[in-house]
Amino acid sequence: MLRSAAITQGVQRSPNRAMLRAVGFGDDDFGKPIIGIANGYSTITPCNVGLNDLARCAEEAAHRAGGMPQMFGTITVSDGISMGTEGMKYSLVSREVIADSIETACNAQSMDGVLAIGGCDKNMPAAIIAMARMNIPAVFVYGGTIKPGRLEEEDLTVVSAFEAVGAFTSGRIDQTRLDQVERHACPGAGSCGGMFTANTMSSAIEAMGLSLPYSSTMAAEDGEKAESAARSAEVLVEAIKADIRPLDLLTREAFENAISVIMAVGGSTNSVLHLLAIARTAGVPLSLSDFEAIRQRVPVFCDLKPSGRFVTVDLHRAGGIPQVMKLLLDAGLLHGECRTIEGRTLKEQLADVPSQPPAGQQVIRPLSDPVYRKGHLAVLRGNLAPEGSVAKISGVKTPVLTGPARVFESEEDCLKAILAGAIAAGDVVVVRNEGPVGGPGMREMLAPTSAIVGQGLGEAVALITDGRFSGGTYGLVVGHVAPEAAVGGPIGLVQEGDSITVDADQQLLQLNVSDAELTARRERWQPAPPRYRHGVLGKYAKLVASASEGATTDR
Repeated sequence: MLRSAAITQGVQRSPNRAMLRAVGFGDDDFGKPIIGIANGYSTITPCNVGLNDLARCAEEAAHRAGGMPQMFGTITVSDGISMGTEGMKYSLVSREVIADSIETACNAQSMDGVLAIGGCDKNMPAAIIAMARMNIPAVFVYGGTIKPGRLEEEDLTVVSAFEAVGAFTSGRIDQTRLDQVERHACPGAGSCGGMFTANTMSSAIEAMGLSLPYSSTMAAEDGEKAESAARSAEVLVEAIKADIRPLDLLTREAFENAISVIMAVGGSTNSVLHLLAIARTAGVPLSLSDFEAIRQRVPVFCDLKPSGRFVTVDLHRAGGIPQVMKLLLDAGLLHGECRTIEGRTLKEQLADVPSQPPAGQQVIRPLSDPVYRKGHLAVLRGNLAPEGSVAKISGVKTPVLTGPARVFESEEDCLKAILAGAIAAGDVVVVRNEGPVGGPGMREMLAPTSAIVGQGLGEAVALITDGRFSGGTYGLVVGHVAPEAAVGGPIGLVQEGDSITVDADQQLLQLNVSDAELTARRERWQPAPPRYRHGVLGKYAKLVASASEGATTDR
C-alpha cells in the first residue's frame, strides 16, 4: 500500500484531501503515488542554475507516468565561490542540512518516492544519505557537468583560475594572463568540469545504481540531460510499482563497485568521506581499509583532470561510466550481479556496451596500459594519523618526502605565507584546526594547494591537514588526518621545524619525534575554545563524528 494513502484516502482524511486539491489534485489523483521532487535549484552557483528546468521536465514526466509529483526546494553552497573564506566552513555542513531537509519533507508528507536533483558537491551525497534513511523508492538526477573554458587552445576549469593566482604572485604570469584565465574558466551552467568532487560523486551514484546509465557525465547544457531527467521520473514511478528501494541497491558490493569506479577515473578524496557517511547510514560496514584494499587491485585508467589531460565531457564522448564499468566487469573488478533502480543487474545493463572503448580517443585507456598501475587514493597511517588519512597521489612524481614542518593554525595563515614566498622546496606544510570539530566543517584547501602548484612547488612541497581538499587538488597532499587537532589528535602536537615523513609508497604519515617527547607534549596540550558556540556551525561541532567515520552527524 502507498505511504501517501494515510493522507489521501478515507472520509476522515477529507481535510488533507482539501489541502491537496488546492495544489492541483483532482478526484482521480488521490490513488496515485505522491512523488517528491527535491529541487536543488539556485542561482548561487553555476552547478545548480539549470536545475529548475530539469525539475520541470521530471515533474511533467512523472505526471504522464501516473504519479503526482510534489516539488520542494533544498539549499546549496557553492564550494568554488566560498573557497578560501570563512563561508567554506558551511560546505560540508550543508550535506547534513540537505539530507535533513529531504528526509523531513518526504516523511512529513508521507511521499511514496523521491527524485532528487542536485549539482554542486554536497547535493549528491546528501540526497543519497536521505534516501538511505527513508528507504522509499528513489532516483538521483545529476544537474550535469560544465563544458570546459577555452583559452588559446587550452581547456580550462575553475582550478585553472586558482592556479593562476599562484602563478601570478610568483611572477610566472602577468595580470593580463590572470584576467584572461578568470574570464574564460567557467563558460556556463554545470558543475566543475574535471573529475572533481561533483563528477566523482555522480559517477559513484551511477555505479551504485541510483541514477540512470550515462547520466553522470552529461553536460548540463545539452538536450540529453533534460531527456535523462524525464526518463528518471518514469523509472521512479516504475520502481514504486516494483517496490525497488535504496537499501536493496546500497549493498556492500555496490559500495565496492563505486570505489572501483572512483579509482578507475581518478576521483576526488571527498568521495572517501561521502561513501563512508552513506554506508554508515545504510548500515553497510565500510572503512578506510576497504578503500586501500581496492586501490591495490584497481588501476587508474582514465586520463582526467586535475592531474590528467581531459575533462568530463571528453569521458562522456568516450563512453562514460558504462564504458568504464564494462572494462572493470570484464577484468573481474566489478560485481555484475548488483541491481539498479531500473530493476536490472549491472551485467544486464552493460550487456550492449563494447568491451573496448572507441578507437581514436585517449581518455579511457586499456587496463593493460593504465595511467597508474594502482588506484590514486591512498590511506596513510602512522603516529600522525592513528585513525588514518587520505592522500591523492595521482600525478605525484615524488611520493616520498621528509622535511621540516611549517605549522599553520588556519587556511588563511597558510595561504598568506605561500603567497609571500615563505614556503620553500622540501617543506611539509601543516594546516590544522580545520577538521570537522575544529574548523568546524573541514574546509577544502584548494587555495593553498593551487597556490603551491602555481608557484612551481607542486612536486617539492607536501601539505597535510585535518581539513579536506577540493576534488581539483593534486600534488603530495594528505587530508582527513584523524584524530583531528581539536580533539587532541597528534597533528595538534606538531611544532614548527619538526621532521615529518610523508610516504605514499609505504602509506605512512610519520612525525619523527620520540614517543617520550610526544607524551610530554600531550600532557601540556589544552583544547582551544570552540570557534562557534551557536547556530548551524555550533550544532555541527557538537554532533559531528571523526573524518575516519565520514564526518556524519547522525550517529
